[in-house]
Amino acid sequence: MKTRHENGYNRNTNMENNGRSISGRDKMEITVGISGASGVQYGIRLLEVLAEKGIKTHLVLTDAASQIIEIETDYTPEAVKKLATWSYAQKEFSAPIASGSYRIEGMVIAPCSMKTLAAIANGVSDTLLTRAADVCLKEERKLILMTRETPLNLVHIENMLKAKKAGASILPACPGFYSRPRTLEDFIDIMVGRALDLLGIENELYQRWK
Repeated sequence: MKTRHENGYNRNTNMENNGRSISGRDKMEITVGISGASGVQYGIRLLEVLAEKGIKTHLVLTDAASQIIEIETDYTPEAVKKLATWSYAQKEFSAPIASGSYRIEGMVIAPCSMKTLAAIANGVSDTLLTRAADVCLKEERKLILMTRETPLNLVHIENMLKAKKAGASILPACPGFYSRPRTLEDFIDIMVGRALDLLGIENELYQRWK
């Protein structure tokens, strides 16, 4: 089946389209980036939840993230790509999300490595992932960086401050314990739920404070 993005892009048509777009289309579109930090489960779970909600996704998976997927999960990189509506290569600058005139609702990088954070904070758009993030900043769209590193050095903290000043939301992968999470999946859902909150997408992935 032909689609508007058919130059090697992954197209998943088995989705229920219930998401609502703020950009004039019938359905929402969110960019999901998975970079080369530990915690790729966050990005994978985010793709699953967005698909369940009928929200279309553009996936950028870095080469390092592909390696970590095979270390930390039972997924293959190809299986993760199939969770998205469209997926792109790391240097695929012809992808629609590389242009500000292509409208999406926002972008989440989960996890966001310190290398990716540094590039975004300092305006280095040498990959599709960092270019798509830069587009979100310049177009004043939501950009959520789920940073995953510990401990942090001064450069990491300064880059977070730069990215925040530029318009990004910094969401460290630090789940709360007040809901008494019991499983790894519970912890992952807390952070994915918080990312969805920042995107303005309703969810019940975690127990909220009462």
